[in-house]
Amino acid sequence: MLLVLNVVYHGIVDAHVSRDLHRNRSWACVWLKRYEEEGVGGLKNKPRTGRPSELSEKSIYNIKTILKESNQGWTTKQVEEMIIEKSGIKYHHTHIYRILRKWGFKQKVPRKVHVNTASKEEKMEFKKRQNKYLWVLKATTNNNNNNNNSSSSSSSSSE
Repeated sequence: MLLVLNVVYHGIVDAHVSRDLHRNRSWACVWLKRYEEEGVGGLKNKPRTGRPSELSEKSIYNIKTILKESNQGWTTKQVEEMIIEKSGIKYHHTHIYRILRKWGFKQKVPRKVHVNTASKEEKMEFKKRQNKYLWVLKATTNNNNNNNNSSSSSSSSSE
């Protein structure tokens, strides 16, 4: 629309406008031709060609409703099994991914579990366990010091 306004009504060269919009000149020519042939209605998006979906609108609605109402996450495999169960159609798992994106669902990626998610009991148990290890370490250090003191006292008495 901005392209057509600038070219038709302001008299700016289509190559300059397409450059300003970060598009190539052939793209601009296609849109200007559509405007000349069909008017403003030609600037609206047209239905795209392609293979029609094998899923019926009713099946799509039922599956989307089930997915939205559930509070749990769904794996691609679970959605694939649901589509087979509801419609009898089998899709490849990569196509299931595309369908879910088209329906507005996002892939949820698991994150690392942090220490703060542990219960209070688990945190206390960890603290107790850590102190035990520290205690053992300190005890061996004291024994080494005692051994050193006794050996140094024996060496001093022999002098």
